[in-house]
Amino acid sequence: MTAARVDHGVTSGTFSLDGQTFEVDNNVWVVGDDTECVVIDAPHSVEGILKVVDGRRVLGIVCTHAHDDHVRVAPELRERTGAPILLHPDDRPLWELTHGGPDDPEATLWDADLADGQQLTIGDIALRVLHTPGHAPGAVCLYAPELGCVFTGDTLFQGGPGATGRSYSDRAILEGSIQAKLFALPDETVVHTGHGADTTIGAERERGF
Repeated sequence: MTAARVDHGVTSGTFSLDGQTFEVDNNVWVVGDDTECVVIDAPHSVEGILKVVDGRRVLGIVCTHAHDDHVRVAPELRERTGAPILLHPDDRPLWELTHGGPDDPEATLWDADLADGQQLTIGDIALRVLHTPGHAPGAVCLYAPELGCVFTGDTLFQGGPGATGRSYSDRAILEGSIQAKLFALPDETVVHTGHGADTTIGAERERGF
């Protein structure tokens, strides 16, 4: 039995939605032990992600939401690792913007749906799925109580909630998700975000909106 670990990298690329494109740096989070792991999101570069994986068996590619900068290379990563892609089904419209819909013969789908309260197990590590819509309708966070951390994708950052104002997003819903699901976690819980620096639940609760 090997110790639980959280590994981190950064990949760079673009995010496109509603006719606009932005340069972005995305965090890559890999959770597991010395032999197996899950990858949280699949941004920009398969090689960059595999560098963080470092030869371990990938059990799953868990998508916090389906904006293109978080899922663009998920199918290629699946092909390289044999790991299934997991996504909340409410993000189907966003997924289809990147990977095609029912009328596209080249379309590709994810493999399994995520659900609120679901538990994913990697060795001795449990990741609890928290459905936190607002930034995207199917956005989820992944809480690892034994590790004292939560992976928030673009739901919560150092400095406050993720962006809204674009298609499929809603500020009031996002704030409600954070209040109900994330601010219920212990203050000392470390927040590993989809972009930028870590924070804690306590710091963001105190900061408010």
